[in-house]
Amino acid sequence: MTRFFDALLMQVPPVPPPPEDIQSGPGGLYAIVIGIAVGVLVLALLLVAIRRSIRRRRAALEAKAPAPALPEERPELEVELPPSEAELAKRREAEEARIAAEELRARRQELAEQAKVAADAAERARIEAEVRALKEREEERKREEYRAKKALEAEERERKKREAEEAARLKAEAEARAAAEEEERKRREAEEERRRIEAEAGRTLAEGLDKTRTQGFMARLNSLFGAPKRVDESVLAELEEVLFTADIGVKTAARLVDSARQKAARNELSSADRIKNVIRDEVERILDLPAPQSLSGGGPPHVVMVVGVNGSGKTTTIGKLAAKCTASGKKVVLAAGDTFRAAATEQLDVWAERAHAELVKAKEDGADPASVVFDAIQKAKSSGADVVIADTAGRLHTKVPLMEELKKVKRVMGKAFPGAPHEVLLVLDSTTGQNAIAQAKQFHEAVGVTAIALTKLDGTAKGGVVIGICDELRIPVVWVGVGEKIADLRPFSAKEFVSALFD
Repeated sequence: MTRFFDALLMQVPPVPPPPEDIQSGPGGLYAIVIGIAVGVLVLALLLVAIRRSIRRRRAALEAKAPAPALPEERPELEVELPPSEAELAKRREAEEARIAAEELRARRQELAEQAKVAADAAERARIEAEVRALKEREEERKREEYRAKKALEAEERERKKREAEEAARLKAEAEARAAAEEEERKRREAEEERRRIEAEAGRTLAEGLDKTRTQGFMARLNSLFGAPKRVDESVLAELEEVLFTADIGVKTAARLVDSARQKAARNELSSADRIKNVIRDEVERILDLPAPQSLSGGGPPHVVMVVGVNGSGKTTTIGKLAAKCTASGKKVVLAAGDTFRAAATEQLDVWAERAHAELVKAKEDGADPASVVFDAIQKAKSSGADVVIADTAGRLHTKVPLMEELKKVKRVMGKAFPGAPHEVLLVLDSTTGQNAIAQAKQFHEAVGVTAIALTKLDGTAKGGVVIGICDELRIPVVWVGVGEKIADLRPFSAKEFVSALFD
């Protein structure tokens, strides 16, 4: 700061000393006055320099600072219609009446001045009479002007009304076009998403069942089937051992062995490799259950209640189903009913964004899951959604209070939309083997499972659990997961499954 003022002072020219004859003597007072005046001048110059410097610095700072972005203003749509013939006629009529009234007023004032200077009384009386007549005609013209203006205002109001109606019509058309363009954009995005999903090289069911076929019970059966030996009790005993140690369940294993024994008793099995065809036909018959149409058929909206234990792949399966629906052009609402696990809502939120679905979630952790599902169904009804997929808390099938909570959620669904849920989908982890059958029994007793999605078939050798579930519970498997991609969640086909397993 000191250097700044020094520089300013250097710009001020030095004050010359007063002449010697005024430094002393009678002229001393004059020297003092001169000194004060010079000091005031220097101070004024200094203040001016300071102000200029401050202004320059302020301008520099304002130039560096970015200008605040103003909100984009959308101009209001204005419509101006030309005046109608009636409006133009009234405007001309009003103008003509005004001009006539002004001419009559000017003539009347002229005669009034003449009446004042008229010497003859008779002449003055005549002029005054003419003035009164002009006054009446002037008043009549003013009344005509007033009536014409009122009629003109009515015509103008009618024109403004038509302009407003036309503006509203054009605005509605613009909004309709914008909505149509937005709908078309969403349709294109959904089509692109569908093509992207189709372009993903999803794994085949045969690839997903590779471990079951090469490491599971099918590997042992294949070694038995390929043996060129006659079918006797030892072969049947070996078959029984293989099936009973598999993950298809004891009842199902016993049924398959009994079928083979009956064929052998009727001498229909000439060699061990014929057993493979018997087992294959029986397995296909077990799996070929009448399956409901998944994700459609109810509503709209078609309400799907998804249940299963934690870790079964439930939330991921919901996300993949939502993506499949939106890719086919359906509008989907997801209900984050698993309010006991915060990560479930976050995971579902990610899937909702990816699948272009709407997510309805609780406002706070630990909220009543039934209320969240209720809100989601109401939202779907009001927005015209096609499908509601409701997640529920992943709970152990052995926990009675938690299973009661699931029953409550199902009852609330029915209150929100009569007939809901139209589908109760149980997600099972195939890596759990026979424990999946126990889970299916408990969930079926609690909420009436209508279909099963079996996940993680690609990561286990226990794929035979599908056979036991279908045989013991008579619940169809409608979806199987054989990988991480959306395309890896595949609709289940009994023929395809048997072909992938046995061929």
